[in-house]
Amino acid sequence: MSLWKKYYKYTSFLFGPGDKYHCNICNKSFRRFRSHGIIKRNNAKCPYCLSLERTRLLWFYLDKEVNITDKSWKILHVAPEEGLKNRLKKINSSHYFDIDINPTCAYIKMDLTDLRFQKNFFNLIICSHVLGHITNEGKALSEIFRVLDKSGIALIMTVLSERESTFENINIISRKERIQNFGEPDLVRLHGKDFPERLKLAGFKVEEIDYRINLGRDNCEIFSLGDGKRERIFKCSKR
Repeated sequence: MSLWKKYYKYTSFLFGPGDKYHCNICNKSFRRFRSHGIIKRNNAKCPYCLSLERTRLLWFYLDKEVNITDKSWKILHVAPEEGLKNRLKKINSSHYFDIDINPTCAYIKMDLTDLRFQKNFFNLIICSHVLGHITNEGKALSEIFRVLDKSGIALIMTVLSERESTFENINIISRKERIQNFGEPDLVRLHGKDFPERLKLAGFKVEEIDYRINLGRDNCEIFSLGDGKRERIFKCSKR
């Protein structure tokens, strides 16, 4: 028995066989998912592939709206989610590039504020829950804009609060203070309702998409697709 099969057998024992929750990343079902987050979100993480609500929703969007099986896509995946990375690499490994500042998290060690790719190189960029962690957000967005093809799209996601304006304070540096102010220990800002405008300042045309609406209530429950605070897709293109 392979290691992954043993792991699935183990997780199935812990979380129970059943069909109440299903993961569209690894195509496995469980009686329940794992909880996740500083403030625990119930049934958030797939016990097998560790996908979160936002990852499962993003894969639905890529599969149904982007024609992701088209091998002509040249993809940049920033801070790649493991399960999603595996799905995308199987489609076209020669045109898939995953990057992270941490070399253990991606094949290419690279800083999003200093991309070593030529202008207009990618026609699909995936950047999910990264910008809230980067000190120089403006530089990161300008780099995404620079390497995105004129006919390409960048799919950007982040944690959203009910604030009208994004909250930032460079003096908040301790883990405790960041959790209190941003909700997570390694965020440096908490995006508000002005997030689309921040993307537009980089030159993007922006479409905000709550794709949960397209999938319906039943699918949102079965696949556990979140409450919309972490799952909004901002589809960005050059004007």
